[in-house]
Amino acid sequence: MSPRYLRTVLLSLFLAALTIPAFFCSSPEQDARSSEAEGSPWHNVYDTSIQYVGMQQCRTCHEGIYQTYIQTGMGQSFGYATKQKSAADFSAHAVVYDTDLDFYYKPYWQNDSLYIMEYRTEGKDTVHKRSQKINYIVGSGQHTNSHIFSANGYMYQAPITFYTQRRKWDLAPGFENGTNLRFQRLIELECMSCHNGLPEFVTNSQNKYLNVKTGIDCERCHGPGALHVKEKMAGNIVDTSKGPDYTIVNPRRLSTELQNNICQRCHLQGIAVLNDGKTFFDFRPGMKLSEVMNVFMPQYEGAQDKMIMASHVERMKKSPCYVSSGKMSCITCHDPHVSVKFTPRTQYLNACQSCHGGAQQPHCTEDMKVRATKNDDCATCHMPSNGSIDIPHVAVTDHYIRKRPLTDTLQKKITAFLGLKCFNNDKVDNITTARAFMEFFERYNSNNGLIDSVLYYLSKQKDDEENKKQNRDYIRAYFLLNNYKKVVEYAAALKPENITDAWAAYRCGESYFQLQQLDKAVIWYQRAVAIWPHALDFQSKYATCLLSMGRTEEARKVYSFILSENPDYASANTNLAFLYMQEGNVTMAYELLLKAMRLNPDNEQTLINMAVWYHNNGQDDKAKKTLQHLIKKHPRNEQAKAMLADLR
Repeated sequence: MSPRYLRTVLLSLFLAALTIPAFFCSSPEQDARSSEAEGSPWHNVYDTSIQYVGMQQCRTCHEGIYQTYIQTGMGQSFGYATKQKSAADFSAHAVVYDTDLDFYYKPYWQNDSLYIMEYRTEGKDTVHKRSQKINYIVGSGQHTNSHIFSANGYMYQAPITFYTQRRKWDLAPGFENGTNLRFQRLIELECMSCHNGLPEFVTNSQNKYLNVKTGIDCERCHGPGALHVKEKMAGNIVDTSKGPDYTIVNPRRLSTELQNNICQRCHLQGIAVLNDGKTFFDFRPGMKLSEVMNVFMPQYEGAQDKMIMASHVERMKKSPCYVSSGKMSCITCHDPHVSVKFTPRTQYLNACQSCHGGAQQPHCTEDMKVRATKNDDCATCHMPSNGSIDIPHVAVTDHYIRKRPLTDTLQKKITAFLGLKCFNNDKVDNITTARAFMEFFERYNSNNGLIDSVLYYLSKQKDDEENKKQNRDYIRAYFLLNNYKKVVEYAAALKPENITDAWAAYRCGESYFQLQQLDKAVIWYQRAVAIWPHALDFQSKYATCLLSMGRTEEARKVYSFILSENPDYASANTNLAFLYMQEGNVTMAYELLLKAMRLNPDNEQTLINMAVWYHNNGQDDKAKKTLQHLIKKHPRNEQAKAMLADLR
C-alpha cells in the first residue's frame, strides 16, 4: 500500500449515523362532579391566561403547609448540587467501575462544587481522565440521588447514582450492561416535568432550559395561582368551610377520578403518548390526564410482584380495594403536604379500617399471633416493599393491595409479554396504541414483532386529514425497522415545508442519507433543524451531510453553531478538526482532537482523525498506538486494520 493511498484512506471521513386531604373512603362533593364534563367550575383549569406564581408566593399565606411540604419527597425532588442536598457517601470507597466500557467513576467535592471524574487506567498509568461539574441533584434521598449537569442550558445526566437504601454508588438506571451513555443522556421535558416543577424550556430543542425550579411545587397539584393571589390581594376571601374557592383547584374537592389523575401524571410511570398538539406543559389539575396524554404499561404473564418504581397508580388500580369501592384515591391514605417519613403508621391503619373496620366489612383472617408480630399493621402484609424492575438497589411499597399468596406459589419469572394496556383511558384509539408500541420498541424492547403490532393498529385507524398529510407514524414505523426504502417512498410524496414534526423530517433525511441520496437527505435535515434549531443531534447530522456533499463552509457554520451552544459536543469538535486538517491548520486541528479525545476516548471517528494527524506530523508510533486502541475497542473496524497494516 503506497503512502499516497494511506494518506487518502487516513483522511477519509467516517460518516456514522447518530445513535442518535381526606383520609377516608367517602364520596366527593356533588358540586365537583361537573368538572369532569367539558369545562370546569375551577377557574384556573382551562383559562390559559392564568399564570403560575411560584411556591414562594404561596408560602406568604400558607407558611405552615410550606414548612411540612418542603420536607416531602416531592418538595425535595430536585435541587442544586450542594453538600446539604446530597445524601451520598463520599468516602474513599465511593468508586464505580463499568466492566463493559472499562471506565471508573469517582464522585468528589472540590470546595463546595460536586464533580464526577471518569478515568481509565492501564497498569499504574491513568490514560484517560474527565471531570464533570454537577449542577443539580435529582431525588429526595429516600431512594436515590441522581446527578445532572448543564452545558449552557442543555441538560444531561451523569453516569452514576447514589442508591440511598443500600448506601452505595453504582451506574445510573439504564446505564448498565454496556448501555452506559456516559455524559450524553439528554434530560428531555418528559423527565424534567415529573421530577421537578415546570421549567422554562426552549421549545425548539430537545433538552435546553432557560431556567429550572428546585422541587415539585404547590401549583403542580393546585394549578396556576395568579387568579387566586389576585383575588386574595383584593380582599376577596372565601369561607371554604361553606363551599369551594373556585379561583384555585383544591384536589380534596375533586371527584375520585380527577384526584387520581393529578397523582398519575407522574406516579403512573410508563409509555406516555402525547395527544396531537399537546405538550407536557398542558396538563393542569382538574383535567382528565387523557385530555393531554395516554399512559401505557407493559403487561406480562407471570411474576406478578415485578413492578416499575413509579407505577403506584397502576398497582393501586389492580387492587380489589380500588376496583370494588370506586372511591379510593391516593389521598385516601396520603397527606401530600406531609412527608411519609413523618406520617404516623396509624394514619394508614385508620385508612384501612375506615372500610374494613365496620361490622359489615371483612376483617383480617390472619392468626392473632402472626398479626402481633406485624404490630397489627395491614400494610406490612398487604402492601410489602418490593424491588423495582427499572431502578436497581431500590425497594418501594407495592400499592397492589391484595391477599398475599404463599411465597412458594408466586411465579418468579416473566413468562410472556401480553401487550400494552392504557391505565388512564379505557377508550384509547388505534393510532395512539400504535405510537405506544413504537415508544416501547425504542425504549425497552427492539423486537420487530412489536412493529407488526404497530402496522396492524395503524391499518385500523381512520386518519384525520392532517395526519395523512404528515404520514409520520408510517415513517417512524419503517424507520425503526431500518427499512429506509419504504421511508423514502412516503417521503417522496411529501413536501418538506409542509411537515411540522421535526422527528419525521429527521427520519426522512436519515433514510435518504443511508441510501446515499445526499441531495434529498440534506433538504429533509434542513427542515428538521428549521423546526428544532436547538436540537444539536439534528444539527450534527445536517452538518455531516453538508460535509459529505463537499459544502464545507456551510458545514463549518453548523459545527461552529453547535459548539457555540455546547462546547463539549464531542462529534462537532472531531469534525471541525477534520476541516482544519484539510486546510493545513494543524494546531487548531490538534487542539480540537485532544478535546474530543478527552470527551470520548473511544469514538471511532475521533481516533481515525487523530491517527491521521499523528501520521501527517511524523509521529507514526503514536498513530500506531491510537489505531491499536481503536481496534481493541472496535474490532470490526476494517479501515483501522488496513491503516495499521500500512504503517507497519
